[in-house]
Formats: sequence, C-alpha cells, structure tokens
Amino acid sequence: MTGKSEFNAEYDLVVVGSGAGALTSAVTAAAKGLRVLVVEKTDKYGGTSALSGGGIWIPCNHHFKAKGGQDSPEKAWTYLKNAIGDDIDEARVRKYIEKAPEMIQWLEQNSRVRYAVAEKYPDYYPQYEGFLPGGRTLDPELFDIASLKDELPHLREASRGNMLMGKISWTARQAHIAMSKSRGWRLMVIWMMLRYKLDFMWRKKTGEKRDRRTALGNALIASLRASLIDRNVPLWLNTNFVELIEEEGRVCGIVVEREGKQQRIRADKGVILAAGGFEQNPELREKYLPKPNKVEWSTTPEGANTGAALEAGQKLGAATALLDWAWWTPSFVVPGETKARGVFAERAFPGAIVVNGLGQRFVNEATPYLEFVTAMYADNEKTQGKTTPSWVIFDAKYRFSYAMGPLMPGQIMPDSRLRKEWLNKLYYKADTLDGLAAQIGVDAMGLQETVKKINHYAETGVDEDFGRGGNVFDRYYGDSNVTPNPCLAPIAKGPFYAMPIQAGDIGTKGGLLTNEHAQVVKPDGQVIPGLYAIGNTSASVMGTTYPGAGGTLGPAMTFGYVAALDAAAK
Repeated sequence: MTGKSEFNAEYDLVVVGSGAGALTSAVTAAAKGLRVLVVEKTDKYGGTSALSGGGIWIPCNHHFKAKGGQDSPEKAWTYLKNAIGDDIDEARVRKYIEKAPEMIQWLEQNSRVRYAVAEKYPDYYPQYEGFLPGGRTLDPELFDIASLKDELPHLREASRGNMLMGKISWTARQAHIAMSKSRGWRLMVIWMMLRYKLDFMWRKKTGEKRDRRTALGNALIASLRASLIDRNVPLWLNTNFVELIEEEGRVCGIVVEREGKQQRIRADKGVILAAGGFEQNPELREKYLPKPNKVEWSTTPEGANTGAALEAGQKLGAATALLDWAWWTPSFVVPGETKARGVFAERAFPGAIVVNGLGQRFVNEATPYLEFVTAMYADNEKTQGKTTPSWVIFDAKYRFSYAMGPLMPGQIMPDSRLRKEWLNKLYYKADTLDGLAAQIGVDAMGLQETVKKINHYAETGVDEDFGRGGNVFDRYYGDSNVTPNPCLAPIAKGPFYAMPIQAGDIGTKGGLLTNEHAQVVKPDGQVIPGLYAIGNTSASVMGTTYPGAGGTLGPAMTFGYVAALDAAAK
C-alpha cells in the first residue's frame, strides 16, 4: 500500500481533461464541498467542446416546458430505443433521461452557464416514434469573455467555421435564421456586424481579435471556467496525464508530468477520466477505425485526444465498446489550417450535391453527419475506393448565394478575394462540367447524368433517389425561399465548382465501458472502484447513433454531473 506521504498533492477528486463534461463534473463536485483539481495536457482549456456548437440534447428540459413544449420520459425512451436498437443499455439510457434535465437546471442555478431552447431544431431521425420536431436541443447564450480576465488567453479559441465571417459570434438560433434565409435575416446580420465593429475599443484595449461575446461551445466552456474561478477550483494546464494509481484494488490518484517532472496526485474519492477519445492518435486510429482514415481529417484540436485515458483504463482491465466508431462528420482540409473543418449545414443548401469518383450520388446530402460518413464508407467499399474523397459540386448561382466551408458567399467574398493557395487544393473551378470532371478525376458522363437528374428533381421538388428535403430535419437548413423543395436547386450556370470532402470526425465514439453511475466496469460488469469515465473517453450511451444536436455534449455533461454526485456521496 502506498502511503499519503508519497503524494505531491492531495484532493478529493481529480478530473482529467477540460472539456464540457470535465468542467461540469468539477463545478458539481466543488459545489458539493469536494476539493477538486482539473488537469489538462495542452496549453489551452476547453478541448473539442470549445470548438463545437455547444448544443446539448436534453429531453424533458425546463426551457421547452416553459414555452409549452410537450415531452415525456417515456416519449424520449421510445425515441432512443427505436434509434439505438437492440444493443441499447437500458440502465444508462434511463439514467440519462432522468438526470439530463436535472443537470442543466442545476447548472443554471449554481453556475454561470446559461442556455435557451432551439425550438425549431428537430431530432435527427424523423422516421422513429418518439421523434420531436424541436425542443430537445438547447443552445448556449452569448457569454462576455472579459469576465475571464487573466484566464482569457488560455481559453481555446472558437472555430472560425462556427462564426459569422469567421470572426463574429452568433448563437445556433441566429445562424439558422441566416442560413435558412428566414424573415429578417439580413437586418439581423447587419446588426451583428455593427455590434462587432463598434466594439473596437475592446479589441484595441486587450489586443484581442476575437469577439468579446463568445457563443456556442466556446461560450459554454467560458461560462464553466468562470464558474470554477468563482469556486477557486484549480485547473493545471500543460499537465500530461501518465497513469492511474491503484491501492488495494481501488483507484486513488494519478501520475502526471508537469514542468518536466512527474508528480503523484492523490484523489481520495476518485478520478474522472474526461480526456476525450483517441482520434488524434494515428496508431490507435489504424488499430480500431475503418479504413481509410487520417488524423488530418479530424476536426478536433491538434495534439489533444490521444487516447491516454483509454489505455490507462485498459491496463486496469476495463471493458471497452464501440472502438470502431466515431462521431463521424464530413470535413474539408483547408490549406494552412491545423485541423479540418466539419461540413454541417451547407450540405442541405439547395444547388450543391455530393458525388463519388463515378460522378454518382450515394446519399441524401442533408442527412445527419454521422450517417453521411457511414454512407461514405459503405460506398467506398462498394466502389473499391472511389468515394474517399467525395466531391461537393455546385455552380455559380450557388457560389454567389451560399457558403461552402471557408468559402463565404460570392456576394460577400468573390473568387478574387479567395486565398490563392486554395485553388486546385481546397476548390476547383471550370467553365463546364466536363472540364471540372477532368480536373478532379471524376467520370464525366456519370457527373453529367447525375446533374441532369438533380435538375429534374429540383423542378419537381422530389428527390427520387434519396428523398433529400423530404423531412423536417433536411429542411431545417434548407433555403426557405426556394420552392418547391428548399433543399433542391438546379446546377446549371457556369463556372462550376468542386471541393474534396473527407471522412472526418468530431471525436471517437468508443471507449471505456461504464455503468449508469459513470463508473468504469470490467468485462464481467464488476466496478473498478474510484474510477469514472465520461464523454468520449467512455463508450457512448447513444450506441452507434446520433439522436439529435447535442448528442455528444449532453451525455458528457450529464454523466459528469452523475459521476460527481456519486463521488461526493462516497
């Protein structure tokens, strides 16, 4: 047995990682009177959560109820049971449905976290009983990062792809109004641009280029960090997790590397592993994930999420699940940027399609992103490697009106203002479809036939191949001014454009298997005392599915809350 004198520091609870789940668990434990330490391997806190949309999928939440929304635990259970299927872990899912609404209400009462309901953001699977056309996804409110003071430089900056013109913060609700071109969108965008421009004194005074008001996942992380500062909870940056410490069959601390030295940190009530997945580890990707895959296709922070927590749990005999799955999302690799950009809303805009090397569509472009990449892999096997990369095809009219990844609409950012190094790498351009096909190595006849079909479908409003625009989820980001189908428009006006799209991810989905209390278990179901895992360090409670926007962060925060309560009760 290792004595207390051999530890460099002592806490009740140690949290490994600094994403939304990690910080939620730390805030909860601190509020319950525990001495808490958060350790983060990089020089920035926030993890992938800081780059995300920040949405959380919370059935039966109080914001929706306050607006008259109708939901119930049984309706949520029915939906998840249909979506996840026979492999559902009933105890964990029931616990999630019970604790998720409690978690967010508790956070709003006991921290600086603030959310609002995205009433029009539908669940991802309209075909299943229990589906709701809106109300279960919550969207972070804007947060003033000036309140972080000395901690601001250490906040991982928001993804430029999630901001208006790459620099102005907006909520997911505001982004939806602009992207769907709903009534009043132009005035809203002008107001936001003026708000940013007139706040020049903030940027001059602080030297900050970013918007004082941060949004989405960055707002969530900033508000959680501010809440930890309020409770004097330490967060150690540049602190690399090495291994778990076990005494008499119980996890009681961790070993870290900090300032060039190894330190042993005691955790009397346990350790919460919340260090993300393993998508930034090429060896583990090669070992577990389907082929082809590359670290460069992932949208997660460079050098983070290397699977150290996963491997530490495996050394103690922990069970694992879903290691061959990720939270897939198609992505663009942008020259000069250190991580890929996810392709989310743009796939639903009318006038763009995605084809394989044969020039053929293989999926409803507007389908949820996990299903999109799943279809990419299935078609890649079918076509013997002609679907990675796939190609986004659009014409001059689309280019003028809509964004595609870092290419802002041509009416704002014409081709003459695009970076020179992007041409023939990020995007390709030709006066004819045949010329475009020749540049990108796609079958010209196949592409011509596909475009002919889509132009016909745009006229009739019915996608006879994949049903694009045929349900409420597809239409969420469709152009409300386009008829008869807001997700379909002809591809007819040159020049024509193509962009390579990769099988990317926003994190891996598999990890350490846990029970309904977020405790890590062995293959026989036996608990490893003192060890918890949440977020992408754990195997997803959602199985191989993605039930709605916030289906990653919602469980991470909920089980972070559950783990902290369990540890405090010990």
